[in-house]
Amino acid sequence: MNNVNKTLYIPLYGKSYVSKKGLFIKDKKAEEIWTAEGFPLKGKSASKWLAYYMGVRSAVFDEWLIKQTADEKECIVIHIGCGLDSRILRVEGVNCKWYDVDFPEVISERCRYFKETPQYKMLEGDARDCNWLEKITESKKAVVVIEGVSMYMTSSELCCMMKKLSGHFEEISLLMDCYTTKSAKISKYKNPINDVGVTKVYGIDDPAVLNQSELVFVKEHTMTPEKYINELRGIEKFIFAKLYAGNFAKSLYRLFEYRKVK
Repeated sequence: MNNVNKTLYIPLYGKSYVSKKGLFIKDKKAEEIWTAEGFPLKGKSASKWLAYYMGVRSAVFDEWLIKQTADEKECIVIHIGCGLDSRILRVEGVNCKWYDVDFPEVISERCRYFKETPQYKMLEGDARDCNWLEKITESKKAVVVIEGVSMYMTSSELCCMMKKLSGHFEEISLLMDCYTTKSAKISKYKNPINDVGVTKVYGIDDPAVLNQSELVFVKEHTMTPEKYINELRGIEKFIFAKLYAGNFAKSLYRLFEYRKVK
């Protein structure tokens, strides 16, 4: 794998870590894969505070996805940049057809742990060109999750992706986390992804710059809801809230929802 693909081990470790501690999410598959892979993490990427953040982030995405697919019969789910994430197993009750998308080498690794079914497919592809969309015949409504991906794409590449998604589906609900430009600038020197060799990332400050056709920004979500912070106790709760839930954290990392409706 190249260095960008290796970043998938950071959230995998985080989800495995919090799952074992009984915090935020239950993810036995992450525990299983992390135990089997044994990828060496060091420095900030192995921090328990980052692990907590990865767990909370996943919980927020999971909760949003469950809400978006409730009582939906014709929508599909697309997870762009799925890595080794087991979201499809975590979100019980979501019965939509599901597509996990990532680079060929990542999907090859993923196939060691996940099996396709008539309702679940793994697609090889690059988010930047969206050629994988040709393999998706459904075109009515898509619920799209893009977690931990946008910071590796330029704003023009993100706009291209959004435009192609908008052109393919009649309706879209999309949730995506983004670095700010401030975060992108300091990430060269202080970011856990540096520990796996990544130093070039990108950020946006105005979510509306990614508006394409009828797919437009509608809402910003909090990355760290209080209910998840409250699962921690004592000094851990205090430190985590200071590190990841304050105004400084928001100045670095944000969560945007986009929507296209008929």
